[in-house]
Amino acid sequence: MATKKYLELQELSDADLANEIKTTEAQYKNLKFDHAIKGLDNPLALKEVRRDIARLKTESRRRELAAMSEEAKAKRSRIVARRK
Repeated sequence: MATKKYLELQELSDADLANEIKTTEAQYKNLKFDHAIKGLDNPLALKEVRRDIARLKTESRRRELAAMSEEAKAKRSRIVARRK
């Protein structure tokens, strides 16, 4: 079952998604800094933001792979197979 956050990410444009990744990563750095200096009221917020970043990057990569040509996908498959 898709989560609400995942469904919202699918509606974003590529530019909005890239912008959201930047702002979320900046927010994560600020939270880490604040946590190191004075501590956070809810340290689990770091975990939530880290997972949000992963969701955003996953959606970005999914779109990147969907936009690849068949030739690029075949080449990528050979590279992945060679690594195994």
